[in-house]
Amino acid sequence: MAYVAIENVYKTFPKSRSSRETTTSSTESGRSEADHDEAAVLKRINLTIEDSEFMVLVGPSGCGKSTLLRLIAGLESITAGNIWVGDRKVNDLPPKQRDTAMVFQSYALYPHLTVYDNLAFGLRRMGADLDQSLPDLEQGQKPLQVSEPSTNQELERLLTESRWWEKPLVSITRRLPAGLRYVSEAERLIDERVRAVAKMLQIDALLNRYPRQLSGGQKQRVALGRAMARNPQVFLMDEPLSNLDAKLRMETRAQIVNLQRQLAITTIYVTHDQVEAMTMGHRIAVMNQGQIQQVASPLALYTYPANRFVAEFIGSPPMNFFPVQVQAPYLVAHAEFRLSLPSAWEERLLPYAGQEVLLGIRPEHLSLALPAPKNIYGRIRHLEALGSETYLTVTTQRLTLQAKIPPDQGVQVGDEVWLAISPEKVHLFDAVTERSLWLEN
Repeated sequence: MAYVAIENVYKTFPKSRSSRETTTSSTESGRSEADHDEAAVLKRINLTIEDSEFMVLVGPSGCGKSTLLRLIAGLESITAGNIWVGDRKVNDLPPKQRDTAMVFQSYALYPHLTVYDNLAFGLRRMGADLDQSLPDLEQGQKPLQVSEPSTNQELERLLTESRWWEKPLVSITRRLPAGLRYVSEAERLIDERVRAVAKMLQIDALLNRYPRQLSGGQKQRVALGRAMARNPQVFLMDEPLSNLDAKLRMETRAQIVNLQRQLAITTIYVTHDQVEAMTMGHRIAVMNQGQIQQVASPLALYTYPANRFVAEFIGSPPMNFFPVQVQAPYLVAHAEFRLSLPSAWEERLLPYAGQEVLLGIRPEHLSLALPAPKNIYGRIRHLEALGSETYLTVTTQRLTLQAKIPPDQGVQVGDEVWLAISPEKVHLFDAVTERSLWLEN
């Protein structure tokens, strides 16, 4: 397989006429109007996806994650920077020469082709390295390995060396009974790969159906199988589960993770769903406004967010934020409470003595408690009982907080409560830059 390296990549699109007119009217002195004629979608993107790694790109809609995936696939041209797949710089290569396979959000299946022909389409068009068989999942064989960066050699050779009448004859006789079909050597290899992939994805009973006869989950597996059949160096997946219902999404999510582990193919997965990101990726790249905010493992993102955006985006319900004043060595004060933090904060808080910082606390790290100066008094305004846990919305004189408590604590809307903050779970952020104080030092 191969690693993917993205080096200082920028992507801009021309602005609309109305946007150009508005921006040009307020052009700063010393800058040309051409600088304002383009809108930056991606800025200073630097990211390395290791060989066989499952990397998830996550962020809100419009943050640039799908654009970045399309740049890697070659469906968009980059404005500046370099993209490497293995030891090849692919900036100027067309999509078919990048040895990547993409699974789209809309599946992009051909409605007039059967499942079999949808799986075989890419092989017939581009060829695939069929010298190596797929691993047997049940017997736990080692994942297939690709020793050369250039694949498709065997099938391309057969297709190139085939006589002029073979391809038309294969196509014409494809719908005839098995005994009357003409099967070339290339078509035999294609058939082996298609049936192996279909068996792995448990869609071998659907090969003669058309997309209109499939459920959403089956269509998703066909789209995934079409990518797998090509045996690429890199899988690119653009929100492939967004069209599925909640139960099927969870099942398919686990299936994709297991397949990626078995095949050991470098995978880049785009989603806006933090649950998918946290449960699927080896590492997660959190994006916002065209820039990468943080790259880390799921647990590291949750425990040590680099800034307020990451802290608020990762976790459900989102983290609570409110301003506090630092009173050295490690005391923070708010109009409604005073809280002593663990001594590990002392060195980090010394430069902020007497200043205001943002305190962040996750709903699960708030608990019902007795009256005390360190606790927060409020009233329950909203309650969601989910069975395994209960979400509370609590309002105070100055704050609105969300808390997650065990389901056996008998509270109701309108009750007056005291909330305790777990000091060891507190996050602090610079009030101006919104960077984490813990990671800055």
